[in-house]
Amino acid sequence: MADALRAYRLIVAMWVRSTMAYRASFALTTIGNFAATAFDFVTILLMFSHVDALGGYSLPEIAFLYGTTSTAFGLADLLMGSMDRLGRRVRDGTLDTLLVRPVPVLVQVAADRFALRRLGRITQGLLVLTYALVTLDIEWTVAKAAMLPLMLLCGAAIFASVFVAGAAFQFFAQDAAEVQSSFTYGGNTLLQYPPSIFAKDLVRGVTFVVPLAFVNWVPSLYVMGREDPIGLPDWFALLPPFVAAGCLGLAALAWRAGLRSYRSTGN
Repeated sequence: MADALRAYRLIVAMWVRSTMAYRASFALTTIGNFAATAFDFVTILLMFSHVDALGGYSLPEIAFLYGTTSTAFGLADLLMGSMDRLGRRVRDGTLDTLLVRPVPVLVQVAADRFALRRLGRITQGLLVLTYALVTLDIEWTVAKAAMLPLMLLCGAAIFASVFVAGAAFQFFAQDAAEVQSSFTYGGNTLLQYPPSIFAKDLVRGVTFVVPLAFVNWVPSLYVMGREDPIGLPDWFALLPPFVAAGCLGLAALAWRAGLRSYRSTGN
């Protein structure tokens, strides 16, 4: 594990040096990434120019949901976002070059073309989260205060596991980047809105099947003191670390199965 982390750090450092060789370009792309992701929250602001609440949630409450999921997803996207390129490598055979190197393939794929510009998404999510924390009237306790950083870290781990599992699926489908994006980028968009506006079957699906609800819905409702729409008890808010560990374990198994099935492109 230590060798894998060191290899990841070295590959990332290489891409960061390459990026910083053109500082103006880096600044412009980071600002562009910030602006592009900000339009999601602008959409929410436009909604609230016509309504006072959405699904029974006020603007600061939805900003809290938005900020937590956007920050968690931004961390996962920064660290593992390159996984969606795997299908292209499988199709053109360039994955073979990674197999002969003395570095785990997962590390090489995850760190490939590390995009520092994705910091724009994280910054934008943190700004919205800060606004929510300033404006929300939350009765803070030690448990709720500890829940906030835990939610961001566990949410990032859950999204990272989805990136890895989606990449593993591309070993078989080869052209499934959009399927992967529907669970990563689509999941992030879903979690920006309150669960009360969705059908209960959908909420159950993202709680018990693909457990994206543990990124922010379940712990956020506990922090804000809101009732869960499907009647989950409060102690479910303590489960994100266990859910994240389980998701990472399953993603690792899926990755191993996918990598073992790889047969190259032939000649």
